[in-house]
Amino acid sequence: FRRLLREISLLLGYEVTRNLELTTTMIETPIEEMEAPTLEGKKLVFASVLRAGNGLLEGLLDLVPAARVAHIGLYRDHETLEAVEYFFKAPSDLADRLVIVVDPMLATANSAIAAIDKLKGRGATNIRFLCLLAAPEGIE
Repeated sequence: FRRLLREISLLLGYEVTRNLELTTTMIETPIEEMEAPTLEGKKLVFASVLRAGNGLLEGLLDLVPAARVAHIGLYRDHETLEAVEYFFKAPSDLADRLVIVVDPMLATANSAIAAIDKLKGRGATNIRFLCLLAAPEGIE
């Protein structure tokens, strides 16, 4: 399961980053110096909604090893059904980064909305959402 999830997240990561601008940089390889494509512009942050989002991080970091990682811990209050934050750790310069929120399942979208609101509250302005499965209720 982990191997397949890593492979799927690598493919999803390609899709969510496919339109990012690239530049070429000279790098040194064991054989010779070469031009390699690198991301241009805003730096990336993968924001994992704990704990399920962590399963997707490995493949995403294989794709973009220089990306930073944020963790957002949320749980649902059984009485109000609202998402409650219990943990938040992210780079301090979110306004200067493209933030990709990572959660494998979009069900009602309550967690996704809460995570995005928390990121916006800490300065993030450029946010994308990556999930593996989505229910119609979450999409609407």
